Amino acid sequence: MATINDNYLKLPGSYLFAEIARRVAAFKEANPEADIIRLGIGDVTQPLPPACIEAMHKAVDELANADTFRGYGPEQGYSFLTDAIIEHNYKARGIDIASDEIFISDGSKSDCGNIQEIFGTDNHVAITDPVYPVYLDTNVMAGRTGTLQEDGHFEGVTYLPCDASNDFAPALPKERVDMIYLCCPNNPTGTTLSRAELKKWVDYAHENESVILFDAAYVYEIEGAKDVAIEFRSFSKTAGFTGTRCGYTIIPKTVKGRAADGSLVEFNKLWNRRHTTKFNGTAYIVQRGAAAIYTEEGQKQVKETIAYYMENARIIREGLQAAGIKAYGGVNAPYIWLKTPDNMPSWDFFDKLLTEVHIVGTPGAGFGPCGEGYFRLTAFGNRENTVRAVERIKNQLHI
Repeated sequence: MATINDNYLKLPGSYLFAEIARRVAAFKEANPEADIIRLGIGDVTQPLPPACIEAMHKAVDELANADTFRGYGPEQGYSFLTDAIIEHNYKARGIDIASDEIFISDGSKSDCGNIQEIFGTDNHVAITDPVYPVYLDTNVMAGRTGTLQEDGHFEGVTYLPCDASNDFAPALPKERVDMIYLCCPNNPTGTTLSRAELKKWVDYAHENESVILFDAAYVYEIEGAKDVAIEFRSFSKTAGFTGTRCGYTIIPKTVKGRAADGSLVEFNKLWNRRHTTKFNGTAYIVQRGAAAIYTEEGQKQVKETIAYYMENARIIREGLQAAGIKAYGGVNAPYIWLKTPDNMPSWDFFDKLLTEVHIVGTPGAGFGPCGEGYFRLTAFGNRENTVRAVERIKNQLHI
């Protein structure tokens, strides 16, 4: 009989957002008339920028003509997109990134989860707590951790607590670690790290021969980061590509790991091998749409979309404060991280919010033990529902 990967059995029963969906479905079935407002999963509601739509329509027309038809494309991405990324996101900031250090993908979630495949299973992992579940779960699946303990932590993982007591800025680990997951602006807390804080992590990585897995943007503006950091970026939230799926990973050739024989090997080389073996490339139509983001019109339209969501974040944050609920984030990121009233367990608050005011959010405990007593709301709803949700919380939630 075929055997299974027993590491999967270490994981909790279901993925966080699958459990949320299950609870919401059960409530909806019992209360079919309930008007549910969803501020849980970070899915966007505004349409793609018109510049992207226009570019994608043109790409579809190209595929309808034998002279301009395209089949398999380069697994690493078309040069029209990688060149635009280099020009606008890196060169414009004085950062030198080569075209073969960029890998276009179907989104940063996939890359964040898959990147651990090019690291040895004996590497010691450090993650912030609370944390986006994909970072931890994929390392559990790979066998890089022990079992789940009663306190909610996995054996063999270094947790970096982030809560109000340290302004959500993790302290450097006391022991040496090999892989460091940082997300900034943070998901779920919506908070950011200063340049000085990031420099501390870059210096630590240099001193300990560690690699920073940075899920966000602009880590390479920190001196020395190109030697120790891999950066994941996505068009999902900035340009509404959650359903269209496009992102990219930057792996400078200067980021290296040690082989069993002691030699140094470029992670870029390993990821390229993995990428070309397991991935056939992001769709041409999608990449044309992504490239349009970097046009003059595309940049203007993306800024308008971001401003829309950040205004939603302001409405939620200030509404929670008016209701007497302590809230964080929502200034540099579209996530609002609130303290549950009277230290209520976060899943209890989830049920309370759902049953009393028909609003769906995300329990902080789902992001790690340090998320207990906190709760995440997202600013990706439409304006009408965002305002309605805040009014319900202010006027109907019994706290």
